[in-house]
Amino acid sequence: MNITWLGHSSFRIEIGDQILLIDPWLVGNPMFPEDRKDEAISGATHILVSHGHDDHSGNAADLAKELNIPVVGIYDLITWWQEAKGINGIGFNKGGTVTLGNVRVTLVNAVHSSSVSGKNGPVYTGAEGGFMIEHAGRTIYFSGDTDVMADMGWFNELHRPEIGILAAGGHFTMDMKRATFAARKFFDFKTVIPCHYRTFPLLAQSAELLKEGLPGVNVIEPEVLEPIAL
Repeated sequence: MNITWLGHSSFRIEIGDQILLIDPWLVGNPMFPEDRKDEAISGATHILVSHGHDDHSGNAADLAKELNIPVVGIYDLITWWQEAKGINGIGFNKGGTVTLGNVRVTLVNAVHSSSVSGKNGPVYTGAEGGFMIEHAGRTIYFSGDTDVMADMGWFNELHRPEIGILAAGGHFTMDMKRATFAARKFFDFKTVIPCHYRTFPLLAQSAELLKEGLPGVNVIEPEVLEPIAL
């Protein structure tokens, strides 16, 4: 399994027979070198979108058409895009599981908001979510943009994720302190990868608090386009 950060909350995950692009914000992302786009998207099989905000969904439809691959996400957003943008899509809802090759993806709850920019203000795009991504008995929890929530307790009981990719930059999502609390109280992670940080001065610039608060957990501060083998 290889997990590659593409900056902000964007990831390339090579797992099982799949190469998943998650919330791929590659155009306009201050952390992503756009001249390396081909490297980031090569071989991708599906695009997963956690919610509608432009820094998560803004490039997804164009990439889906460019690569001729489906976008996977909340039913409301995906069915709208299928009609409005002519994409291939797999729409489902919280609690639902889809099988992508030999990988299973479950859409789970998040506490945030979900919209895209419209001419007259925000346009509702269905609910926000996170993903449990499972192959061969190993599970990744991608939190999406969320605060701490009690649901995380039963997430762990049901899915037993060993890897947590946690939004932790603060202001719009959990900060490092809250992400540390969530990981320590609700999960038994072996590895934690922070995201949704370092992108802008408004967000946390370091994950030192997360490292200090999770002794015994492999907290990895990712670097853009450097694969993490797990």
